[in-house]
Amino acid sequence: MIRRIIPVLLIVVAGVASYVILNNPPQLGRGAPQRVASLSIDVDTISAKPYSVTIDSYGKLQPRTEGELLAQVSGQVVWVNPAFRAGGFFEEGDELLRIDDRDYQAELATQEATLMTAYQTLSEEKARSAQAKADWKRLGNGGKIPDLVARAPQVKAAEATVASAKAAVAQAKLNLERTHIRAPYAGRVLSKSVALGQIITTSTSLATLYAVDVIEVRLPLQARDLAYIDLPERYRFNDKVADNLPSVTLISTLVNKEEWKGEVVMTEGAIDEDSRQLYVIAQITDPYGEGNEDKTPLKIGQYVQAKIQGKTLERAIVIPNRVIYQGTYVYVFENDAVTRREVSIAWQNEQEAIIASGLVEGDTIVTTALGQVISGTPAQLRSQEQEGARPNKTGGRPEARSAVSATGGQAQ
Repeated sequence: MIRRIIPVLLIVVAGVASYVILNNPPQLGRGAPQRVASLSIDVDTISAKPYSVTIDSYGKLQPRTEGELLAQVSGQVVWVNPAFRAGGFFEEGDELLRIDDRDYQAELATQEATLMTAYQTLSEEKARSAQAKADWKRLGNGGKIPDLVARAPQVKAAEATVASAKAAVAQAKLNLERTHIRAPYAGRVLSKSVALGQIITTSTSLATLYAVDVIEVRLPLQARDLAYIDLPERYRFNDKVADNLPSVTLISTLVNKEEWKGEVVMTEGAIDEDSRQLYVIAQITDPYGEGNEDKTPLKIGQYVQAKIQGKTLERAIVIPNRVIYQGTYVYVFENDAVTRREVSIAWQNEQEAIIASGLVEGDTIVTTALGQVISGTPAQLRSQEQEGARPNKTGGRPEARSAVSATGGQAQ
């Protein structure tokens, strides 16, 4: 059996060897080795130019003025304004609730009667005092009349009673007025906690209101951003803020993408303990007023994106983030090769970066994605390569070139 297999194996080995020799002739029979082509790249020339820094942030909308609406008198709610509901608008002085005022009207009438009695008592004491003074003179007494004889203490007591009665009348009028609960400012109802017919007492929370003149948003700034924005700082003996406050564009995506214009008006006085970031306060003036009817109304608690206008640099070298590798280096084109260049980033957002060092005007930066490429790898501009690939006058085409992959390896 083994004797039969050995001749078959020899025939197979001979056939494989013949195939290899025919398809791979010796080196002497081949021509000169093909030259590996250079990288095909796109480049951009570095130039310093004016650049306006725009700082990205985000935050939650909050009212500048917010508070609890409290009852100052007790009683039964007998009327509720139809606008007094969550989300309802109201103007300053609008009546929101009404409490049964019959008890307070009766109290006012009682205090007014007490005041009239006090006036009568005062009149009588003044008359007695005048009579006492006349009797003192008629009896031939000289000198100053004593206060007790002139009934001066009685007159002062009657005057005090009148003053007390006046105060009681004023208090009764105030309590009667407080049965009509009015809005302290133009605003909106955030939440409501009272209903028609409910018995309320003093200090009962009726609703949470907020003013609609200004809406605020608290925006965090990273440490790298602070050098590129004029913060509205305040000092102990100089509380004046600069006239040109940094403008901010707030972007809402609640329904549609909508923009709101505002200003950064204040810088907080402490670093946030959780995020270790500094916060600034931006304001939107009259967000629910005229001119904003075509936008979706802003909602308290809504998150918005913010683009804060920073400083304008006169001469900045700015490159896109996509040409920066691992945040530390770029590739430049020089001497017909790509060279790795270490760079230092001064400031960076999601799209581009300001270079502090490593690049100068006139450098040619590679904009083609290269990945990991050995510094010094030969390269050719894509525009020149395309020009070289154009047909010649006779209609012929240039020789085929081998391409090099983005990682620097040769593509077959």
